[in-house]
Amino acid sequence: MIPKFLTQIFGSRNDRLLKTYRRTVVQINALEPQFEALDDAALRAKTDEFRQRLAAGSTVDDLLPEAFAVVREASKRVLKMRHFDVQMVGGIALHQGKIAEMRTGEGKTLTATLPVYLNALPAKGVHVVTVNDYLARRDAEWMGRLYGFLGLSVGVNVPGMGRAEKQDAFRADVTYGTNNEFGFDYLRDNMVYETGDRVARGLHYAIVDEVDSILIDEARTPLIISGQAEDHTELYVRINAVVPQLKKQIGEADPRTGEGVIEPGDFTVDEKTHQVYLTEDGHEKAEALMAEAGLLPAGASLYDPANIALMHHVYAALRANHLYHRDQHYVVQNGEVVIVDEFTGRLMTGRRWSDGLHQAVEAKEGVQIQSENQTLASITFQNYFRMYGKLAGMTGTADTEAFEFQEIYGLETVVIPPNRPTVRKDENDLIYKTEKEKYDAVAADIRDCHERGQPVLVGTTSIENSERLSALLTKAKLPHQVLNAKQHAKEAEIVAEAGRPKAITIATNMAGRGTDIVLGGNVEKQIQILQADASLSDEQKAAKAKQLQDEWAGLHDQVKAAGGLRIVATERHESRRIDNQLRGRSGRQGDPGSSRFYLSLDDSLMRIFAGDRVRAIMDRLKMPEGEAIEAGIVNRSIESAQRKVEARNFDIRKQLLEYDDVSNDQRKVIYQQRNEILESASMLETVAGLRRSALTDVVRTHVPPETLEEQWDLAALETVLKDEWQLEVPLRTEVEASDAITDEDIVEKVVAAGEAMFQAKLDIVGEAQFTPFMRMVLLQSIDSHWREHLAALDYLRQGIHLRGYAQKNPKQEYKREAFELFSQLLDVVKMEVTRVLLTVRIQTQEQVSAAAEAIEQQASRVENVSYTHPNEDGSVSTEADASSEVPRVGRNDPCPCGSGKKYKQCHGRLA
Repeated sequence: MIPKFLTQIFGSRNDRLLKTYRRTVVQINALEPQFEALDDAALRAKTDEFRQRLAAGSTVDDLLPEAFAVVREASKRVLKMRHFDVQMVGGIALHQGKIAEMRTGEGKTLTATLPVYLNALPAKGVHVVTVNDYLARRDAEWMGRLYGFLGLSVGVNVPGMGRAEKQDAFRADVTYGTNNEFGFDYLRDNMVYETGDRVARGLHYAIVDEVDSILIDEARTPLIISGQAEDHTELYVRINAVVPQLKKQIGEADPRTGEGVIEPGDFTVDEKTHQVYLTEDGHEKAEALMAEAGLLPAGASLYDPANIALMHHVYAALRANHLYHRDQHYVVQNGEVVIVDEFTGRLMTGRRWSDGLHQAVEAKEGVQIQSENQTLASITFQNYFRMYGKLAGMTGTADTEAFEFQEIYGLETVVIPPNRPTVRKDENDLIYKTEKEKYDAVAADIRDCHERGQPVLVGTTSIENSERLSALLTKAKLPHQVLNAKQHAKEAEIVAEAGRPKAITIATNMAGRGTDIVLGGNVEKQIQILQADASLSDEQKAAKAKQLQDEWAGLHDQVKAAGGLRIVATERHESRRIDNQLRGRSGRQGDPGSSRFYLSLDDSLMRIFAGDRVRAIMDRLKMPEGEAIEAGIVNRSIESAQRKVEARNFDIRKQLLEYDDVSNDQRKVIYQQRNEILESASMLETVAGLRRSALTDVVRTHVPPETLEEQWDLAALETVLKDEWQLEVPLRTEVEASDAITDEDIVEKVVAAGEAMFQAKLDIVGEAQFTPFMRMVLLQSIDSHWREHLAALDYLRQGIHLRGYAQKNPKQEYKREAFELFSQLLDVVKMEVTRVLLTVRIQTQEQVSAAAEAIEQQASRVENVSYTHPNEDGSVSTEADASSEVPRVGRNDPCPCGSGKKYKQCHGRLA
C-alpha cells in the first residue's frame, strides 16, 4: 500500500522522467522562431558550428536543445514533417541511452533523427539498427535527405556488399543496417589478416529499432560464421527411414505412482521446452531397429562412446518429424527447406538450423541434404550490443519486458504517451471448445465488418493457419489479401491498402513490418507513383494529386464512421508483446478502432497451460456447441499463462548469457591479441616473449625448479631439444665442466641457444621480410586453435548439467573447465608458433617471401564460409557465402616454407 500511496503523491519514475524531458521540450520550442528565420545555408552551417563548439569543450548534452531545434526545422523544409512534442520527448530518452516505448503510428523513424544527428556530431559514427534490409534501405533513403541537408553523410550496411562499399558505409556519420550484418562485420573484422581489410570502426552509439525483437526474441540465438565440416549426409537419410517406426507416447508417467500414460510409446514430446525424449522401451526398440538397418553393431548400446553421434542423429530426426512442421516452421521452395521466422512470419532465406536439425528436416522432406558446418567465429546479440559505448532502443512494446532490458542490458524503458489519446476498444477474448467453432465465429465477425465497410486485419500465428482461414473466406466469397512469408515481395503494398473500406487482410505475426496502416488506404504511395510519371505535366500532377487527396479524405471519413480498423486475432501468442503489437496496428494517432482475440481449447497455449481448467468449466456449464466463454477471469488466466512462458524464456536467456559470458571474456582476449598482432609494426618482442616462455616450459619438464643436480634428466632434455626444436645444446658437457650450476642457469642456456638460432635466421632474411611471416604464423595458429576451442566449449556445455547429480554447481564447473581449456589453448599456440619459427629453414629472401605468401593464402582460404543466426528454440540457421578458392598445397608435397618436411607434417598441421 505504501509504495502505491507514495506513487500517487510523487508520480512514478516514468512520470518524473517525462516531467524533466518536457521542461527541455519547452526550451526547444522557444528556439523555433529563431531557426525559422534562418535561410537554408545558415541552417546547414549550424552543423559546423556545433562541431567547433564540441572541439572547444562543449558536451553533446549542452547542444541538445539547439541541435533538436535545428533537426525539427530541417525536417519541416526537407520532409514536410514537423516533429510533435512527444517525438522530442522520445528523442531525449533515446539520446540518454534508454528505450522509448512509442505506439505504432507515432513516428519512431522520424523521432530517431533527433538523437542520431546529435550523436553524429562528434564524428565517431552512429549505427541505426533495423530488423530487415528493406527497412534499412528505406529509412536511409528517406531520412538520408534530412541528414544530407544538414551536411551529414549516410551509409547503408546490408548483406551482399563488397569490402570497399562496406568501408564507405561505416565511414559515414550515420550507418543504417540490420542487426545480423553489424554482428557479422564485427566477427569478420576479427578474422582478417591485414588491418586494411577491416570494415567497421569503433562501436560508439547505436539505436536499435524494434528493440524487443532484436534484443529479446533473437537474444537466445548466436551469430555464427562457419566453414564445412565432415559430410554425414547419407546417415541422415538412413536414420530418417528408421525414426518413423518409433511410436509417440500419449500422456506422461507420474514419477511417484507411474500412472498417467494413456497410450504407451517409444518417445515423449515436451511442447513447452520443444524437446523429444526416448522412453526406456523406446531405447531398446531404437537399438533393435538400428541394428536391423546395419547402423549399429549387434548387441551394442546407443550410449557407447563410439555411438554418441548416432544418438545425436536419432534425436535430430525425432525433432524434425514431430516438432518442426511444414508451412509453420519452414516452407519448401525450389527443392530447399527455408526457415520461417517465428516472430515476424518472414522467410529467412539462406539461414540454416544447427546441430544437424536442418539436415534432418531435409531428409524428412526428401530434398537434397546440404553438408554440416564447423564454427569459425560466433557471438550473441546480447554480448555484441553490450559492447557499444551508448545503446538506445525504440519499439511499440517494451514495457512487458522492462525488467529484462534493465537486468541484462542496463537499459531503462520510458513509456512515451501518444500524441493523441488512444480510443481503441479492446474487447474480452472469446473462448470456444473446438477449433472449428472458433473459425466459424471469426468468419462471422469478418463478414459483419465487411458488410458495414469496416477494414479488418486478421492475425494468425502460422502460415498454415493463415492459409486455412484464407480457404474459409474464399468459400464464404469474402475477397481478402494474405500477408505471410510466401507473399514477402508484395508486403508493403498489401499493408498500405489494408485500411481501405471493406479490406480484409490476413497477416502472420505483424511484428516489425515498418509500414503504417492508414484509415482509407495509403494515399502517399499513390501520389509517389503519380510524381514519377514522366508523361504528365506538373499542372496535371498537381490536379491529380488533389483529386487523390479528396478521394482519400472521403474514404478516411467513411472508415472512421464504420469504427476504424478492426483487429481479429485467431490465437494468443506465447508472448504478450506480440499480441500487443498486433493490437497496436489499430487506433494510431487517436483513430477509432477495436480488437478481439478468438481462442479455442485446441490452441497450443490453451492446451499446454489452461485447457483442462477451462474445459471443466465449459462441461460443468453444459455449454451448447458454438457458444463461447467471455469472462475477465479467463482473460487473466491466459495472461498468467503468458507470464509463465515469458518468465521461463527470460530464465533461459539469462542462463545462456551467463554461460556465454565465459566464452565472451575469452573472445575479447583472443580478439584483442589478434588486433595487437595486426597493428604492431615489429613482432620481435612478442615472439621473444613466447620463445622464452615455451623453452622454459620444455626445460622445466626435465629440470624441475629448485631441485638438485641428481634429479635432472639432461639426456632426455637434449634429445627433445634436438628432435623437436632442432637445438643442439651440450648441457651434460657444460654441467660436468662447471663447479656450480643451478636449474636457472640451464633455463638461461637453452633460451640463449634459441635466441641465437632465431637471430641467425633473422640476419639472413632481415626483419622487414621476416615480420609478415611471423605475423601470419601467429594469426594462423591462434585462429585454428580458437576454432577447436569453440567446438570444445560447445561439447563441454552440452554435458555440464550432469555435474548437478554429483552435487556440484554446473555453472561454476563450466567456468573452471572453460578457463583450463583456454589456458591450454594459449600454451599450445605458444609452443606451436615458437617451434615453427625456430625450425623453419631459411634459404633465400625470395623463398621466404613465397613461403609467407603461401601461408597467408592457406590462412585466408576458408572454403564455403557460412553466416549463421540461430532460432528462438535454440536451433541455429546459417547464411551461405561462397568464398574464393585458392589452389591447395597437396598433403604430401614439400611445405612451401622451405623446411624440407612434407606439408602435412609442417604447416599442414597448422591449417
